[in-house]
Amino acid sequence: MKKLFGEIDMTWKKVILIAVIAGLYTGLMAFLPAAKDTSFADISITFEVWILFGILIIVNSGSPLDAALKCFVFFLISQPLVYLVQVPFNVYGWGIFAYYRNWFLWTLFTFPMGYIGYYMKKDKWWGLLILAPMLAFLAFHYHRFLRDIMTAFPHHLLTILFIVVTMIIYPLYIFKDKKIHLAGLAVSIALLLAATVFAFVQGGSIYNTTLITSGGETAGLEFDDTYTVRLSDDSFGEVSIVYEENIEDYMVNAAFKKEGDTQLIMTAPDGGEYVYQITVYSDHYDIRRIAEPE
Repeated sequence: MKKLFGEIDMTWKKVILIAVIAGLYTGLMAFLPAAKDTSFADISITFEVWILFGILIIVNSGSPLDAALKCFVFFLISQPLVYLVQVPFNVYGWGIFAYYRNWFLWTLFTFPMGYIGYYMKKDKWWGLLILAPMLAFLAFHYHRFLRDIMTAFPHHLLTILFIVVTMIIYPLYIFKDKKIHLAGLAVSIALLLAATVFAFVQGGSIYNTTLITSGGETAGLEFDDTYTVRLSDDSFGEVSIVYEENIEDYMVNAAFKKEGDTQLIMTAPDGGEYVYQITVYSDHYDIRRIAEPE
């Protein structure tokens, strides 16, 4: 482990090779049906693995500029590859690159982050101040996945374990000073404990979304706030009809609390019921109308 954090000859060839492998793997996991909603696909959504890549490049670089350039090039190669791999399999085709915009902005930030991050190697107390924002960001991810696992166990369990392990490893192996070790470890443990308490206070994650819009193809009818809606199993969450001023129309919004199959029942003012079958996943849903008043 010690060799991994500072004793690797991080050549440009290695940086480019790792970037290509990481990009291809992430793109594959992003569209592979078997990986959906699992820890293997989390690399395509969140940052915990990419933080590890960045830190390993930084601590194995020879200078601040070297770290900055290698971090920048690593992400400049890997992130477009993630989307390029998906082009033949995604309904948007080349249009999927619209999602690359945010990752490109993050790529630009990797240059100053790599430059500043190099100074963690100086083994000074302020090096922990450089690492602390990354630890906090990881704790944020940990909080999110902990809430997810409450409603979809064991989905994302490996990701949670990965975050915990890396938050402990970083201060122990980036720094050599024992006092910084202990201080960094205390910061990581405090963040993990705070995130754990906060997650359990909030409970399982709630997936907020719009199910159907009045007059839309899925709804198959025009409705307003004289209609009422409910779920056949209210343990799945809550639904309500709201008026959206931006589009000047009514829609059914949902706050889901767990995955599985349930039904949305919309009741008209005359008592007629429209029934929709819903399958809820951790970050999306399927819905179709299965019954209407006779």
